Amino acid sequence: MKKCFVLMVAGMLISAPFGAHAFPTKKGDKACTECHKLDKTEAETILKKFAPEGTVTNITVAPLKSMWQIDVDAGGGKRGAFYLDFSKKYVVVGQMAPVESLGKQPPPRKVDVSKIPLDDAITLGVATAKKKVIVLTDPDCPACRELHRIMKQVLAKRNDVAFAVILYPLPMHKDAPKKVQAILCSKSVDMLDDAYAGKTVPDPSAACSTAAMERNKVVVQALEIEGTPTLVRDDGIVLFGFLPEDKLMEWIDKK
Repeated sequence: MKKCFVLMVAGMLISAPFGAHAFPTKKGDKACTECHKLDKTEAETILKKFAPEGTVTNITVAPLKSMWQIDVDAGGGKRGAFYLDFSKKYVVVGQMAPVESLGKQPPPRKVDVSKIPLDDAITLGVATAKKKVIVLTDPDCPACRELHRIMKQVLAKRNDVAFAVILYPLPMHKDAPKKVQAILCSKSVDMLDDAYAGKTVPDPSAACSTAAMERNKVVVQALEIEGTPTLVRDDGIVLFGFLPEDKLMEWIDKK
């Protein structure tokens, strides 16, 4: 994550120099720097929270007069800038963020579970289980196959958990649509398990419609989710990717 931030800062190259007087003040106004101070040490302390390898090379008042422009050397000949407001509570590194949140995980995304239709989902586990997790997944996605294996391990230990599997073939997997179509028409858990184990899945019959698969695509698009696997807990909290078995059970239990 930290490396990504370094690249982000390095990528914000400045095409023209912005001095402290890019936007002149009215006659009689005080210069911003008479009331607001920022030294290099203080600026680097903030920079290190999201780009540990970066160094501050210059500090000026930004074109937006309520902010500092802090020029950065990210190493390897890469230079960029970030911006800090005069209150020293917010930075701009591609987006506005509170200083206190730097280096911390962003708040989890949350969706309205009641608006996710499950008519075309395939349930793993006991349908009446107290804890239900919705899983958006693709049988040809390697991470999804690993998650499927972990889900089976969880179900072997927990009868209070069930997974509602919404099959969504990613565009990059050319064989996935036929597998998904066949599984959805059969509603077969055995066929689902075979697909995630990498085994051959029978082609869909001539009478098998793609309607269920298309409905699943609409569901995923409405949720604005582009990757698999994605899990949605019963309280609406979203998890992208997968966790080891013990961590997944902790997440399901909201620990």
